[in-house]
Amino acid sequence: MEALALRLSQLDSLAEGAIRIVMFYDTLMRRRVDLPALARASAVLAECVAGIRLHGTGQVIRMSPDGTGASAPVPPPSCTAPITLDDEEIGVVWLERPGTPGSPELDALLLDRLAIASASVVERYGPARTTMADPALVELAISADCDEASRARALRLLGFAAALPVRVVAVRSQLPLDQLGGLLCPGRPVKAALVAEVGVILAARVEPGSFPAGVRAGIGTADRPDRSWREARTALRFSTARRPVVHYDGLGALALLAQVPQDAARDNADVAAVARIATSPEDLETLEAYCATGSLRRAADLLHLHHSSVARRLEQIGRTFGIALTEPTGLMRAGLALTAWRLLDD
Repeated sequence: MEALALRLSQLDSLAEGAIRIVMFYDTLMRRRVDLPALARASAVLAECVAGIRLHGTGQVIRMSPDGTGASAPVPPPSCTAPITLDDEEIGVVWLERPGTPGSPELDALLLDRLAIASASVVERYGPARTTMADPALVELAISADCDEASRARALRLLGFAAALPVRVVAVRSQLPLDQLGGLLCPGRPVKAALVAEVGVILAARVEPGSFPAGVRAGIGTADRPDRSWREARTALRFSTARRPVVHYDGLGALALLAQVPQDAARDNADVAAVARIATSPEDLETLEAYCATGSLRRAADLLHLHHSSVARRLEQIGRTFGIALTEPTGLMRAGLALTAWRLLDD
């Protein structure tokens, strides 16, 4: 009888604790608290450090029982639970209870409710769980006409924390944008959408060597997404098969060519000469190789031709221009004209 009474007493204690935990999180969810508040309240209730991590953004929140952020180093968790949304694991919650847990059952229930509450917060406020994003939100984030409050809200709904840097990339790609976004920024926040027939990728970070073959891209460098988007579109216009990925800050004074009215560019004699040369793919390829290398012999190596063959082609092309391409001034004029011609109708 004494053993049965002891078991019933323990059951009552667990039941009381379980009800308290359920009511506690129900109250927090009704108050629509954010993730830091959830972690803080959980740490106070559990009387140990509580943590939340979102896989998509890499955001980690650790709170101590006194309501402040927990300090490093991070010890191994005493127990964990996944955060799931639409049957997808989007993060994890945990407790860092030193020593032997007082009640593993109550800790498990607390984490279960914390995970449910965290999923509810993510669903309500973001971040979105997939790489593809609502084009309207992306367009709002990169619009020059958007006020800063609306831009900040759009970025938050897209999954970018206030302090998180946002890089903007303009792309033309046969590869689906969601796959491309995942390649460019693995394990970090990234969203992609098609806006005005141009792929837009917003990313916390862009790995320089992560662009697959066949992708043309322009990378903006400004801190504000609207300015970065303007830079990214400009850089994309300068991309070529030989130089498929262009950083705006690498253009320097060449970026000014993007501001030249197209009618003025077409009327320029050198640009018109490039247009005539472009009717011959062989001549255009030779001119591009020579302008890219600045050397007859290096152009020959690039084209896998004998340098004498390239010299003959350049002499013919020079006659179309009316200048000697092997002279420094001729090379400079040809390079500028070629770039200006590429920007036409782009």
